[in-house]
Order: sequence, then C-alpha cells, then structure tokens
Amino acid sequence: MKEITPSRIIISRTDSIGDVILTFPFCQLLKNRFPDAQLIYLGRNYTQSIIESFTMIDEFLSWDDIKDLPKLDQIKKFKSIGADTIIHVFPNKEIAKIAKKAKITNRIGTSHRSFHLLTCNYRVSFSRKNSSLHESQLNFQLLKPFGLTSIPTMEEINNQIIHWEIKEVSLPSCITEFIGNSTNTLILHPKSQGSAKEWPIEKYISLANSLSNKDWKIIFTGTESEGELFRNLLPKNNNILDSTGKLSLKQLMYLISTSKALVACSTGPLHIAGISGIQTIGIFSPRKPIHPGRWKPIGLQVETVVFEEKCPLCEKNNDCNCITEISAEKIEQLLRK
Repeated sequence: MKEITPSRIIISRTDSIGDVILTFPFCQLLKNRFPDAQLIYLGRNYTQSIIESFTMIDEFLSWDDIKDLPKLDQIKKFKSIGADTIIHVFPNKEIAKIAKKAKITNRIGTSHRSFHLLTCNYRVSFSRKNSSLHESQLNFQLLKPFGLTSIPTMEEINNQIIHWEIKEVSLPSCITEFIGNSTNTLILHPKSQGSAKEWPIEKYISLANSLSNKDWKIIFTGTESEGELFRNLLPKNNNILDSTGKLSLKQLMYLISTSKALVACSTGPLHIAGISGIQTIGIFSPRKPIHPGRWKPIGLQVETVVFEEKCPLCEKNNDCNCITEISAEKIEQLLRK
C-alpha cells in the first residue's frame, strides 16, 4: 500500500459528542505528523461547538447543511473543499458515495462495510464490535495508510496534551448566583438520551442530598425533555439546583470546565468533563461493547465504576441492570478521595 502524504484531510464523524471527542487524539497525531496539512471536520451542527474547541481542526463542515441538498450540489460542495483525503471514521454510505463522485483522491475506511468496497480505495481491516481496544485507539487503525505502525496505549493517549480550549461564556444568572464563590461545584448529569445504561435518578438524588450537607453545590444538568423526567423528584434544598433546559452546549461546556467534578453515565458531558481535566466519574455497565474499556473518557482525572466487573449476565451479553446496584456511598467516596 502506497503511503499517503495529504494536504487537506476531511475527518468524517457525524455522530455524537463523545464519539467526536474520542477522535481528537487521532486527529492530533495526524496534525503532528503532517503539520502543513489542514484538517476539515465533517460533523453535525450540534457537535460544532465541541469540534471548534479543538484547536487542531482548521475548518468545520456541516453534514446537516449538505445532506438535504440535491445530489449534484452535494458533489459540488465536496469538490469545492479541495480535499485530497477523506477518512471515514464513522461509516456513512451517502458520504462515501459523494466523496468518490467528488473524486477525492484518497478515500479511507474500514473494510468491514460492504459499501466501502465500491467507494474507498484504502480499506483497513479491523472490527470495532469485537475489539478489546478503546474507541480512541480503534480510530488510530485508520491511520495505517499514512504509515502508522503501532496503536498508542491508553496511558499514552491520556498523557497526551489535547489542544482543547473552551471560551468563557455568560451563564444564566440563576446559576452564577447559585455557585457564588463556591469551589465545590458538582455536576450531576443523570440521563443519556437513551445512549447508555443509566444509574437510577434515586441514586443521584441520594448522592446530592448527602453532599449538599457537606459544603458542595450540586447542579443537575440535561435537556428540557430530560428534566421533565426527574425535576419534580429533586429535593428542595438551597445547595441543589435544577439547570435542565437552561443551558446551550457552549454554556454547558463552560460550566463543566469550571466545576470541580462531574458524575454521569456513558454520555457526552462525561467526555467533556474528562477532556477538560476536572474530576470525572463515569458509571458504567461492564457488558461489552458498552463497558468502560471501550468507552471510558480520555483524561487524567477520570475514574469509572461498575458494580461487578465479572457480572455473569453481562459476560453472557444478556440484558442486565447491575448498574443499579452501585451505591451512592461508593460515588461519594470517590468524590471525597
């Protein structure tokens, strides 16, 4: 396979916040290896703030703005970018077809998608589903056409300085007044929009009640629809605040980055906390492929918790709710460590 020397590279990952963040180490290595190359990130509008906070990216390209265009306009748009390389980190049949029709020279994707046989001229053989590697490590497989010969360890990835800069933004006055001068702000993000096994809201409330009496300011975060599921259950307490539905993504990013800690299941805000360098506690199921070995956030202040690493039901890949058995006391111990 001829080694690629690129000049303008499209990184295509059009899924969720956590998935996008886990491409950053791979993008950074690519930028370090080819410092004169420009990285164009093809993503969704709702992840734009995340992508633009990673300073290794030169341009953001919105798939939402392209996907509903007429086919010829989609191809023209891709041609106008002037990219010589596209890396399909998240396989998307339509994007792969457009990239080929736009005559992008180097089209890289996994060989485990049949449509890549017709649309990619560099196909890397690896399986995400059956791999024991972390998601961030799996992304490095797609750099083999650039001469990559080894996959970084998780220690190497976590110790890498990610060029991540969150700009200061104004927060709603109810939040700034609530925080005041406190340095013990804890974010609790109970929901995941169905993307993960969730720890019960009753456990989050138990944790909040206990810590609110020990000089912590507790902020519950989430979308408006998520808040509707639990806000009526939250206790009336001067040290507990419901902020669901009140924050834009930029505001949530800034709030997380300026807080002391965050607790959540496997969801986007957990990854924002990890990469921001605050204490990050992820509550996981041990079942593959949703276990922390695959989806743990990157960062030096990250800890993950499962109830039982060798849960018999999870090992057999059966549906299991052992995550509900993790105690609030266990999470409090980690926070106060």
